[in-house]
Amino acid sequence: MSSALPATDGYRHTALTDLFSLKGKTVVITGGARGLGLAFAWAVAEVGANVAVLDLLDKPHEDFYLLEKELGVKTKLYRVDVTDYEALERTFDEVKKDFGSIDHCVTSAGVPKDKPFLEHTQADLRSLLSINVEGTFFAAQFAAKHMKAQGTGGSIVMIASIAGHNSCPGKSVSGYCFTKGAILAGCRALADELVQYNIRVNTISPGYILTDMTVANIAARPTILQDLPKNIPMGHIGDRRDLKGAIVLLLSQASAYTTGTDLIIDGGLVAH
Repeated sequence: MSSALPATDGYRHTALTDLFSLKGKTVVITGGARGLGLAFAWAVAEVGANVAVLDLLDKPHEDFYLLEKELGVKTKLYRVDVTDYEALERTFDEVKKDFGSIDHCVTSAGVPKDKPFLEHTQADLRSLLSINVEGTFFAAQFAAKHMKAQGTGGSIVMIASIAGHNSCPGKSVSGYCFTKGAILAGCRALADELVQYNIRVNTISPGYILTDMTVANIAARPTILQDLPKNIPMGHIGDRRDLKGAIVLLLSQASAYTTGTDLIIDGGLVAH
């Protein structure tokens, strides 16, 4: 019997660029037609991934159409409501047929609700739960089923929020906090259950991030860009560029030994 020890010099023979590469992989992104989801799509495409975007929008942000043109990857938009179980399952089957595999999944479809707790209705909460929790749960499940069947493993990143860690100063988002807390708890359960199939599950918890939606809200809240940073140690809200490296890290082999983890990107708000 050989007594040779495992090699310990692999770090010298594996290029960092190879660890971060997603070349030839297929990444499914829910809610990827605009906002954070589109930033994730752009990030993974930059490192070679083909991108299947699932969204309820009839027309994505114009930047979506630049992915193939500028980065040379395959992309396709699938119009689907993540709360429609049968339609969502069919869409994942279509992605597998169109792209040949489903290697990674990002569940970024979600909605906020800025409304005082005492005014929340049952319909308000059910809508949040249906989109943010149920939509995330089953998107992750359908992706994992394909990954298991392929036998090649994969990685899933679910988008949580600082709202799952603490209150959000300046906002009344109790229902939203409930849903994001569920995603954080679910991540740990899925990471434990899916590790046997070589499927990793992690979350990202963004803080206040500047998006097109934030800009659109300035008309209703003219001081929003001044109000939100008041409780952020770094003194400003984030930009979608701040999330690009994180999504590539957690999807790629650069985080091959990471599962069940949440990456907080919030300018120090949670730790404050």
